[in-house]
Amino acid sequence: MPADSQDAPHIPVLLGPLLAGVGTVSGVWLDGTLGAGGYARGLLAAGADLVIGIDRDPLALELARDWGRPYGERLRVVQGTFSDLDTLAGEPLDGVVLDLGVSSMQLDLPERGFSFAKDGPLDMRMSQEGPSAADLVNHEDEAALADILYHYGEERASRRIARAIVKARALEPIETTLRLTEIVSSQLPRPKPGQSHPATRSFQALRIAVNAEFHQLAAGLEAAERALKPGGMLAVVSFHSLEDRIVKRFLQQRSGRAGQGSRHAPMQEAEAPRFETLTRKAVAADEAECAANPRARSALLRIARRTDAPAGPVDRSALGLPSLVLKGD
Repeated sequence: MPADSQDAPHIPVLLGPLLAGVGTVSGVWLDGTLGAGGYARGLLAAGADLVIGIDRDPLALELARDWGRPYGERLRVVQGTFSDLDTLAGEPLDGVVLDLGVSSMQLDLPERGFSFAKDGPLDMRMSQEGPSAADLVNHEDEAALADILYHYGEERASRRIARAIVKARALEPIETTLRLTEIVSSQLPRPKPGQSHPATRSFQALRIAVNAEFHQLAAGLEAAERALKPGGMLAVVSFHSLEDRIVKRFLQQRSGRAGQGSRHAPMQEAEAPRFETLTRKAVAADEAECAANPRARSALLRIARRTDAPAGPVDRSALGLPSLVLKGD
């Protein structure tokens, strides 16, 4: 889920187009980003015999014990990351759904530290383990902070913001979301009506870095390829161009539509496609959905069908993953 709308209730984005795009829902499906369960419940209502819900956030699993009770054995929840979804599923799958980014549930809890609009500890850890956003902000050097903001948030003022962070933390550690919001906002123009909050890109970048989201995404797409049955469906909902680029390039590479390189290079035997892309262009939410759910404004959906070709190695260098070296690595 995106990080620029704080007050809308949880509504699964693009669920209607997703269900329409995958066609008949039956058999065993996996929701790799369970969150508040919107997609899992949608899949169960559409006819899935079993939905396996994975989330690294203990809170999501705790909440699922309540809302999931009516589904009985049709819902199985597992703690973990979707990068290991093939192992965690433990059986071949008829479909995989990934809803990327931060969930509404996480945004709406100030103590989780994801929101720039609500004061709380500067945390952002989805698993509630490992280094936090405060650790990055207070201990990475200026160049590393600028790289995080630029490569993970596409923040053009990354160097100016990083310089301000380093200056501010020299006076006092940066430990809360609103203090960081103030520092970032002080380095950027006041937004015009309709523009996102000045801290949006910086908070996105730090969240992605804290949770290693891009590498998790690449590993999750590879795991889905291994787990899906021939004819199985992969549906991915992303919320910014960096995520969507990785998904798009993965599907191009695995469907045989990636560029062939230099015409002067030696010819290589083409591999059998592992996926058939069903959405040549990403599907966006229509005006009605955006009006009902502001979090749908930036959402993009891509769907592909697994072929019967065996899973194989993926060239991650072609996916456009930013590669940063941080102190915590």
